[in-house]
Amino acid sequence: MGGIMDGPKQQRRGNTRQRIQDVALGLFAEQGYEKTSLREIAERLDVTKAALYYHFKTKEEILVSIFEDRTQPILDLIEWGRQQPHTLETKKEIVRRYSEILAGATPLFRFMQENQATVRELRVGETFKDRMQGLREIIVDPDADLADQVRCVSALFTMHAGMFLLQDLDATPEEKRKAVLDVATDLVTQAHKGA
Repeated sequence: MGGIMDGPKQQRRGNTRQRIQDVALGLFAEQGYEKTSLREIAERLDVTKAALYYHFKTKEEILVSIFEDRTQPILDLIEWGRQQPHTLETKKEIVRRYSEILAGATPLFRFMQENQATVRELRVGETFKDRMQGLREIIVDPDADLADQVRCVSALFTMHAGMFLLQDLDATPEEKRKAVLDVATDLVTQAHKGA
């Protein structure tokens, strides 16, 4: 495997948007969203500001696009879940897929955690609440008793907490992810038994 820059030109062009997003997110995380300028993003990418401008006019646009692209899989999962029967298998699969989505979007969630004011200001937080609401609807049985509804919602929170609160545990990220997934799966299983 060669480096990122070895691919054919066409492929590189298609990936420019994603490269801009990755570099911007890295800078936002490193030095804070407020302190990062478009110029710095361009410099870190080694492109002109005009080249960057062709894809994004403002850093708000970059952040919103990062958010939309990285959380699109959540929307796809909700769409999928709505077509499925409310079985335990479905719920376990939702939890499993959500765990993978979170693992793939960890830098974004870390950024959201550490920059809550920015997230609120750009309304990214509201969009995220909508996504969470959609997930809740496909994982919670509306007629389940309250404790079981709480268990299902807790399964989602367990996976979020797993990204931030377990950083100092002595285990590899993959071991932690698996442990968190086990606990989340236990919660939906328990809730389902009650149904």
